[in-house]
Amino acid sequence: MAIDRIDMFSDPRVEHKTANLNGHTYHYVLGEPKEAVKGTIFLIHGWPDCAAGWRYQIPALIELGFRVVVPDLMGFAGTDAPKVPPNSISLYSHKRAADDFEELARQLGVSNIILGGHDWGGSVVWRMALWKPDLVTHVFSVCTPYTPPQKDYVSLEDLVKGPLPQFAYQLHLASPEVEGRIQSKEDIRQFLKGMFGGRGPNGELVFEAEKGILFDSLPKLGDTPLMTPKELDYYVEQYSRNGLHGTMNWYRTRKVNWEEELQLNKTTIDQPSLFIQATRDLVLKPEMARGMQKYMTHFSYGEVEATHWALVQKPQEVNAIITQWLNEVVLGGRSKL
Repeated sequence: MAIDRIDMFSDPRVEHKTANLNGHTYHYVLGEPKEAVKGTIFLIHGWPDCAAGWRYQIPALIELGFRVVVPDLMGFAGTDAPKVPPNSISLYSHKRAADDFEELARQLGVSNIILGGHDWGGSVVWRMALWKPDLVTHVFSVCTPYTPPQKDYVSLEDLVKGPLPQFAYQLHLASPEVEGRIQSKEDIRQFLKGMFGGRGPNGELVFEAEKGILFDSLPKLGDTPLMTPKELDYYVEQYSRNGLHGTMNWYRTRKVNWEEELQLNKTTIDQPSLFIQATRDLVLKPEMARGMQKYMTHFSYGEVEATHWALVQKPQEVNAIITQWLNEVVLGGRSKL
């Protein structure tokens, strides 16, 4: 049985809206339940994604009775993508995202929200739970484990040389090369095909965690198994608006995030939280999540047999875990599954 999903081009269950948040225009998708609203959920995507990455979760959450708000992050799709320089890289920091989404909640007349994130969005929601404890009541992340703020700065280079060699691709993305070489609409199409699982006739890949983007593979790639042609058209249209520069700025924020987080003086997530591990994620590997529960006051855990693209690869399983948590912890008032 096919699982329901949102058609991002035209679906009566959602509206495409924009808002000026602290001086920059954000695009977001809004879905309202037909009956009384049980709560508001903000869903935050990662890279190279956009609000459409949650297309399988949005209808399930609306059906449960939640208002669903799904913004495009700064630099992505329909949201502004300010150039750095001349603008400050802090426009792409976790704190800036938290401030902007707090403003979006205020404009929507919402005093508290549930947060869900994937990939970079997972990093954002964990940090937003720290920055905005009065706004965020519950938080969940798919694939991205929680790591507490650190007193000492560790560069991305040292991280790659040390415990996380699979983060070497981030050094490539942070360099000017990728955004400089992938600019045409056709290059963007091939790039997105490859990032979402498309391969060449001899199994060629466009991405290796320990290297980055493999440009020679771009013209060889076949269709992605994770999107319909229509969905791919939507992504290409969105990514062609401003190119890749804004999206790559997220890989240039490690220092500014560390500097801003020195103000936090907090390492514990006190809101009831859920982490969903994708057991075959080659970057955010299962061992990275070990011990994270010691920083959680009310921790729930689930896992799916999937790669990094669990939201669209195993949507029924992901939705089942989120639904159970929402019913038992959020709506049921319990802190553990």
